[in-house]
Amino acid sequence: MMAAKGKQANGHANSGGVVYSKKGPMVPLAELLKRELKNEKIERPNIRCGQAGQSKKGEDFTLIKLDCQKIPGDGTSTFAVFAIFDGHNGSAAAVYSKENLLKDIMSAIPAGLSRDEWLAALPRAMVAGFVKTDKEFQVKEQTSGTTVTFVIIDCWTITVASVGDSRCILESPGGLVSLLTADHRLEVNHEERERIAASGGEIGRLNTVGGAEIGPLRCWPGGLCLSRSIGDMDVGEFIVPIPHVKQIKLSNFGGRLIIATDGVWDALSSEKAANCCRGLPAELAAKQIVKEALRIRGLRDDTTCIIVDLIPPERPTSTPTVKKQGKFKSMFRRKSHDSSSKVVEKGQDIVQEIFEEGSAMLAERLGPEYGVPTVSGLFACAVCQTDITPSEGISVHAGSFFSGAMRSWKGPFLCASCKLKKDAMEGKRPLRVLVT
Repeated sequence: MMAAKGKQANGHANSGGVVYSKKGPMVPLAELLKRELKNEKIERPNIRCGQAGQSKKGEDFTLIKLDCQKIPGDGTSTFAVFAIFDGHNGSAAAVYSKENLLKDIMSAIPAGLSRDEWLAALPRAMVAGFVKTDKEFQVKEQTSGTTVTFVIIDCWTITVASVGDSRCILESPGGLVSLLTADHRLEVNHEERERIAASGGEIGRLNTVGGAEIGPLRCWPGGLCLSRSIGDMDVGEFIVPIPHVKQIKLSNFGGRLIIATDGVWDALSSEKAANCCRGLPAELAAKQIVKEALRIRGLRDDTTCIIVDLIPPERPTSTPTVKKQGKFKSMFRRKSHDSSSKVVEKGQDIVQEIFEEGSAMLAERLGPEYGVPTVSGLFACAVCQTDITPSEGISVHAGSFFSGAMRSWKGPFLCASCKLKKDAMEGKRPLRVLVT
């Protein structure tokens, strides 16, 4: 149970966006953000985007929002969202995620944060939002599932959260290509195979009548070839919705994002996708990638692509035509949440890596700042944001083999149903039990 006494937050924001402290009203949050933009002389990129797709099953969906606002009505707090949802076993999970995931992520970010604090809280909020969306979709008792690649752009900072095998890559103006997502296919991800086996799942291929094994590695029960997704309540809850998250900051040279479903990546490597559309504006580039994927592999699956160009103000709107020879080169190394940022620089290929984490353990993904008391004296569940009293909250560390007696009393805290969800994802309770 949660300790009855906790630290009171230093300040909060009311519905009007004014930040308060114990001494009374301070600077309105909207004004604070305006001052940050002015003082730091933040230059916003011009964003040009385009999308294209060819449908086979009708289970791919996209989300593009260029005018999201941290503070409703404040144009200085805008950010953009780009997402792809590749459904399977029906489109219900993809549609539900498209309609609810952004809201669930935003609800997990505390009010009254500065821009830098908001960006720092975003990776953790994306984890909470993915788990909340999955938990609430499973209440509908539908067996559909979906991959998700979800991109949030705030000025030059890009944050990408992903489950499944849809991919997001970055091409720098100098022609370097880097991967911003992780592949959760069981066939290629040894760590995920070990995690599922440890949680009680079985990994294997389809067997023919004669006993021969065919096709990709799958998780049983259910036969899903992915280790992470939203939905899929019929395949065991060790198929988790906890996303891989990476956050980077571009230089003002800009860059191009290519976000696509496996209909593209089963036909094209990251380098080939970047090469085939280099120099084209975003809309034509997306069409060219889909066209090239269909030329190579045919229409075997829904094939969808989003192109996002981040362009320095008052510079040409097309990406440079510089071609880069040689093998694929990643600009990033795996980083934990407590690692210091790193700058990778080579000519125009300047990227600051801020954050990267891919653990499937919820206790490792939710920071200790979650679960602080609200003004009313209640706590909020770190996943679903439901108000809970101190006596109702359960530490995310409770019951963990490595938690120790003391950590089980520390936050973040979960409500009872989210604690059941966490236990299910870690194989600590029977499979396919619906969380309500």
